[in-house]
Amino acid sequence: MKEHIVDPKGTMVIECEAKGNPHPIFSWRRNGKYFNVARDSQVSMRRRSGTLDIYARNNPEKYEAEYQCIASNQYGSAYSHKIILQLYRPPVWPREIVEPVVVSAGLPLVLSCDPPPGPPKPETYWMSSSFPTMQPVRQDRRVSMGVSGDLYFSNVLFNDSVVDYCCNARFPYKNVIQQKMPVVVKVLTSECLTGIFWLFFSKARAVVEAAPTWLSPTGSSSSILVLQGEELLLECIAAGMPTPHITWAKDGEDLQVTSRMKVKNFNKMIQIPKASFEDAGEYTCTAKNRLGYAEHTITVRVKATPFWLEKPTNLILAPEENGRLVCRADGAPRPTISWFINGEPIETATPLPNRQVSGETLIFRSVTTENTAVYQCNASNQYGYLLANAFINVLHATPRILGARNEFIKVTEGSRTFLDCQYFGSPVPESKYGQGNLEGNRFKTHSNGTLEIKHIKIEDQGTYVCVVSNIAGRDEDQVRVEVKEPILIVTRPQSMKVMRASDVRLECGVKADVTTPITTTWLKNKKHLTLGWRISMDESNLVITNVNTGDEGNYTCVIKSELEQKSASAHLMVMDRPNPPTNLELSDPYERTVRLSWIPGDSNHSPITEFLVQYDDDDWLPGKWRNLSTYPGNLNSVILHLIPFTYYEFRVIAINEIGASRPSRPSKRFQTSGARSEEANPWLIVFHCVFYYPGMLLVHWLCVSDHWHC
Repeated sequence: MKEHIVDPKGTMVIECEAKGNPHPIFSWRRNGKYFNVARDSQVSMRRRSGTLDIYARNNPEKYEAEYQCIASNQYGSAYSHKIILQLYRPPVWPREIVEPVVVSAGLPLVLSCDPPPGPPKPETYWMSSSFPTMQPVRQDRRVSMGVSGDLYFSNVLFNDSVVDYCCNARFPYKNVIQQKMPVVVKVLTSECLTGIFWLFFSKARAVVEAAPTWLSPTGSSSSILVLQGEELLLECIAAGMPTPHITWAKDGEDLQVTSRMKVKNFNKMIQIPKASFEDAGEYTCTAKNRLGYAEHTITVRVKATPFWLEKPTNLILAPEENGRLVCRADGAPRPTISWFINGEPIETATPLPNRQVSGETLIFRSVTTENTAVYQCNASNQYGYLLANAFINVLHATPRILGARNEFIKVTEGSRTFLDCQYFGSPVPESKYGQGNLEGNRFKTHSNGTLEIKHIKIEDQGTYVCVVSNIAGRDEDQVRVEVKEPILIVTRPQSMKVMRASDVRLECGVKADVTTPITTTWLKNKKHLTLGWRISMDESNLVITNVNTGDEGNYTCVIKSELEQKSASAHLMVMDRPNPPTNLELSDPYERTVRLSWIPGDSNHSPITEFLVQYDDDDWLPGKWRNLSTYPGNLNSVILHLIPFTYYEFRVIAINEIGASRPSRPSKRFQTSGARSEEANPWLIVFHCVFYYPGMLLVHWLCVSDHWHC
């Protein structure tokens, strides 16, 4: 039974649609009795529909009822499921004077919520207010909200008395939030320490310890009944000081938490979103602290509303044929099956000798037009019901082939082909195809008249005739089939690795039926490729001139005809000189050495074989770069050996088989210091004393090395 919540301030709508030939007439039952819509000024029924519009300006409460829609024509009446119409009422929390709650430290406390009931059921949560802020109550093993919406304290502490507590309820129909009057909690404490201990523990307050007892549920046992498929919530909240720990067992063994269940609320709750029969049993929750323990056993019983095993279906029968309606359902407890004819119990309907109820089956023998009706099957138990309508139409009809006639279809050789031949007739006609020899595993005629041909061949083409017949007559139709050769890609594009600026040709050779036009298109990375002066097609082949790195990607040639589509792909990889190194850094400086590090650039599909380090040491003519040394391509950090008293800048060039990269950006400037002591005198001095005039001496010397700028 479906609940339907409506707002009485607007138009209340109950939908009901049905189809039939002739178009059905609609009527309604309210609380099991005929509802005269025409005589109610606040209710109207939509044209050619059963949908009710209720404008309840006066006394809307009288429309809260159980409704059932009936659709009828000359062949029978179909019934809808029952609908419970409920009015949405704005939730109002009664205004009340809430006295402060006074409780001693260490004792349990329950703050009730009791929100307005709905419908639908509200969602509750607790807030605590301490001027000027309001925030959610922090929940833990000691403080938590129960399924009922009440707030439970296993034991109260002094800090619990500094705030007000407010229960809030959200009503989902209008998304309205209502707040209960706040309650003030005052916790009483006893200062029990004096003397020097009181001075040291000046803020200590003694609480009385207690063994666990149950707050929810109470007592030592309880039971829960849940319907299959509905949510099952098992809750155990205990009082005690210190705060008890909660553990769970099922049927005497530790509870095995499966993927179907969740442990929530700090182990105080077991949630099973969709209960099944295997969830039935005895669940034992145990609350334990150092003073003792308490146990509570919850007996879970799982029942089920009726569910279908086999629904009755519509039947078209010819006179004197036999038929049956089957209504099989299960549930817990097992449902009772009841039959109705046009909404009337079959027991009170006009008896017919050829109609018999046999358990879950309604049997018809040698039917007549008197058996034409809509039959209802009702499967019900104490938790719900199912209702199904089945139309039995007794008629004598000449076979008729439905759909287009004399079709001409083209198919591809080797494909699976279906030749449709939908028909109608009463009694149900027999169907067959005629066209040569249709024997063998490749040919199959389905019950709906469709002929299936597996792996169709060229020799299968021709005209196929479908013939349907019964005692009232026959009908036939023909289908002409033409079989075409399939598209075959004889030369598939090959993946390539090419150098930048070269030309590329991706082959895509095709063979197809000469009578079937085909089109060739190319995709790049699954997107349509735009042709131009550099990218063109030669028949079905793709030509790319002056390749660059932007041409890299996956290329697919797509060959399409009116019957099928084939494709083949290849990857184009463009090789180029490396990208320049980046992020040059200098570290570990010494007198005449420094470490140079860099990040290699992209190799562009050709491995880097070496790095060339260059330097610039000319302060007067900057930009005059000279080679310092080369290093293997697997290095990106090297120590450079330099000469003293010199300013340096460095740059790095990457080299692969294609060529050298552009130089990197220069490093920071670096200055070497003086030479080591054994190299402090780099010159071999030979004195050639020549006196040009008194007081002047000309000296000549020989440089040890050109690196010393002699």
